[in-house]
Amino acid sequence: MKALREGEDYIMLPDGRLVMTSVYLQRRGRCCGSGCLNCPYEYQAVAEPRRSLLLQERIRIQRVHGREE
Repeated sequence: MKALREGEDYIMLPDGRLVMTSVYLQRRGRCCGSGCLNCPYEYQAVAEPRRSLLLQERIRIQRVHGREE
């Protein structure tokens, strides 16, 4: 297994949390169900109602940052 690289595989948030990048998560090939911040799979493996809440929060953040999709 290759070593993880900061900036490519993960980022560190100012509060000290480690967050995997969407590139890393996409290489994994599936949603793990943990509700990862950058999940490229629209939280497919996350159970309701948490999945809907995560998707709503993602939309809210995109609007705040001007990245509506």
